[in-house]
Amino acid sequence: MNQLPDPCPIPIGHFADIGNGQRIHYHDVGQGEPIIFLHGAGGGASSYSNFKGNYPAFAAAGFRCIVADMLGFGLSSKPDIPQYDLDFFVDGVHRLVKALGLQKVTLLGNSLGGAVSLGYALAHPDEVARLILMAPGGVEDIPTYLAMPGIANMFAVYKAGKTGPEAMREVMRLQLFDPSLLSEALIAERAPIAATQTQASRSVMPVPNMTTRLHELRCPVFGFWGVNDQFNPVGGAMKIMENAPQARMVLVNRCGHWVQVEHQEMFNRACIDFLRNG
Repeated sequence: MNQLPDPCPIPIGHFADIGNGQRIHYHDVGQGEPIIFLHGAGGGASSYSNFKGNYPAFAAAGFRCIVADMLGFGLSSKPDIPQYDLDFFVDGVHRLVKALGLQKVTLLGNSLGGAVSLGYALAHPDEVARLILMAPGGVEDIPTYLAMPGIANMFAVYKAGKTGPEAMREVMRLQLFDPSLLSEALIAERAPIAATQTQASRSVMPVPNMTTRLHELRCPVFGFWGVNDQFNPVGGAMKIMENAPQARMVLVNRCGHWVQVEHQEMFNRACIDFLRNG
């Protein structure tokens, strides 16, 4: 399933041919050191919806922002295969990096995108300058994630076969500490894209627990975690702090799973300071 929604609810940027008949959709804004923005999972997810309040500030600060939809999501190719796993996503991002001729990148990832960022840095350490993570996956065993209220609710909606805007609102209602941030515009962006996704994107993805490998990371890590996160347990922040050699984490109160949306200005300022000053 590779078709685009008609009309498309988000701006169309560029498409990179990454081989195997697959394309990655991305926005490319600004000049300077490259940062690849990687969104989380869920129905209708795209990096534009995740980061539209962030990447313009990064570009204005002198960085090249590559705001990419991972395979299976957004406007990128959606292979209709039985399962998407961590290697599938890491390989897609790696082929994007090669297609764009990039040498060394900063990876900025939320949730599943955070897990992919960690997996990429472990698989290709010489290609990653820095990691910026927001409540990344990949630091707990899968049953721990499935027991979280937000994820349990999401799969209950999927199991019930619900679709459309109301299903999207029900899936996302636990994503934010302040539900008023779940706007009609955001639902309208995501629901049409969700209709184009495959079953694999709505299934449990076998992302391994990488905690015991975090000591292998060679690059600096800067991260955020909302203490009210109902999707990924906030205890993951300490796992990163205790195991990654160069790590700094910010815990944010009155914040759910989307710190870059819920505390946009603080997130932008802190990330740009990290990128400039380490």
